[in-house]
Amino acid sequence: MSAGRIRIGIGGWTFEPWRGTFYPEGLRQKDELAYVGEHLTATEINATYYGTQKPASFANWAKAVPDGFQFAVKASRYCTNRRVLEEAGESIAKFTGQGIAELGDRLGPILWQFMPTKKFDADDFGAFLKLLPASVGGLPLRHALEVRHESFDDPVFLAMARDAGAAVVLADHDEYPAIEGHDVGFSYARLMRTRESEATGYSAEEIEGWADRARTLARKGDVYAFFISGAKVRAPAAAQAMIVALR
Repeated sequence: MSAGRIRIGIGGWTFEPWRGTFYPEGLRQKDELAYVGEHLTATEINATYYGTQKPASFANWAKAVPDGFQFAVKASRYCTNRRVLEEAGESIAKFTGQGIAELGDRLGPILWQFMPTKKFDADDFGAFLKLLPASVGGLPLRHALEVRHESFDDPVFLAMARDAGAAVVLADHDEYPAIEGHDVGFSYARLMRTRESEATGYSAEEIEGWADRARTLARKGDVYAFFISGAKVRAPAAAQAMIVALR
């Protein structure tokens, strides 16, 4: 198997404290995504978590970034923040049908994020996984599951995710469990311990450690790693430092 590609990014691209720290002074807001595309290799689209976007927006975002750059698309909260997951079919169809296919080859994984209070229920979660489409608009979809309750650290869940071809998001967080899923051909990490006291969010040793881990994972397929939360102002610097460490 050939090695996968490693893509490193941040959460979103609109964040006022990045202006003057990551974005140059005077850069127009409408040019910020293009700047991300020039300096990083991926980003998460957060707006889709809160509401439906227009197909034209996805098309414009795709045009703003270079070949090879990809967007991870955060699924709508109406799909995942519910008591009975097997009832999410209509919300999932609305989310996947809103125009994400307009991203074309810039489309990365779909991120399905669950609340920290959501506990693992094998029957209900299994029914949810069956609702996830394999493709949209002719584009194959890859699904990443971000579960935040310790009950998901269960061989039954891990096997269920593997059988569905879904990656389990590895979270580097003070409170959420760091759950490692089975090999499904790609991996997804969210690194949430950036510190403002570190110019690059994580120390040089920590960055190198995550770079080594990404290299190992890339032997099995594509790797996506996003620096989010924590001291968010440091996220772009952390991502850039890891890109340098990978060279």
